[in-house]
Amino acid sequence: MCTAITYQTKDHYFGRNLDLEYSYQETVTITPRNFPFNFRKMGLMNNHYAMIGMAYVADEYPLYYDAINECGLGMAGLNFPGNAVYQEENPVKDNVAPFEFIPWILSQCRNIAEVKELLAKMNLINLNFSDALPVSPLHWLIADKESSLTVEWVKEGLKIYDNPMGVLTNNPTFDIHLFNLNNYRHLSIETPENTFASKLNLDAYSRGMGGLGLPGDLSSMSRFVKATFTKMNSLSGSDESESISQFFHILGSVYQQRGCVHMGKDLYEITIYSSCANLDKGIYYYQTYENSQITAVDMTKENLDSSKLINYNLIKGQQIYRQN
Repeated sequence: MCTAITYQTKDHYFGRNLDLEYSYQETVTITPRNFPFNFRKMGLMNNHYAMIGMAYVADEYPLYYDAINECGLGMAGLNFPGNAVYQEENPVKDNVAPFEFIPWILSQCRNIAEVKELLAKMNLINLNFSDALPVSPLHWLIADKESSLTVEWVKEGLKIYDNPMGVLTNNPTFDIHLFNLNNYRHLSIETPENTFASKLNLDAYSRGMGGLGLPGDLSSMSRFVKATFTKMNSLSGSDESESISQFFHILGSVYQQRGCVHMGKDLYEITIYSSCANLDKGIYYYQTYENSQITAVDMTKENLDSSKLINYNLIKGQQIYRQN
């Protein structure tokens, strides 16, 4: 399970929690402009926009979980089991495999308007990366500096939703997530008035009582509500330090702690990493489950005209600053 969000102060930010019970030894991966993308059905693309994100690199191919490109467009894939339905090949469409979807969009599009044009011609096909890496059921959050989309391929076909809150989790489908927010319209950051009974002297005995009823469990529907409420009411300064700190605090409101979601045997779902990418500056920040320090990789400091992937292994051990 996962949570992805956008955030804006002076700059624009995009990132996510990756919640799983195991790691694929993912790395922060920069794909420069001249890396050859060999799409299974769409041929070779030798020149494209550069991108940076978190990926598992298999056979020299970046399988991105989330990424941004040099134009300020971001994209993340989130688990969508039981709802994702991929298609058969269509000779009049651009046939793209799910594992190619993030590179296909970020290599060619500068903004949401161009994403919509590409989606109109696209067909997401049921094609594995390999026998060892079968297709994953996903839906996606895509965002530029102005707006966000949720993209889902379901049994009815392609669904594209404007995403005004810039938040996505997992099941159910996005339209149900949106409708479910109506159940929480009474929530407030303010101390609530007594509307229970005017003849009863009911006390606001604690701060934060305007948020009574805000979900706190780890299910995807509850995380959507919690992340949306937290993000939409979130305040921070506009400099980089305060902005990224607040971004990680928003994601922290829906972290998965080891031991709370049992996946069988000795496996427990955790937030393996959290990311925050600055769409304006091309900087990718991350934390891991064991390392709460924020680590940054700046794509602009690399040779973006190269043809070779650039990988940075995650710093996973806790980094402690000792004052005495």
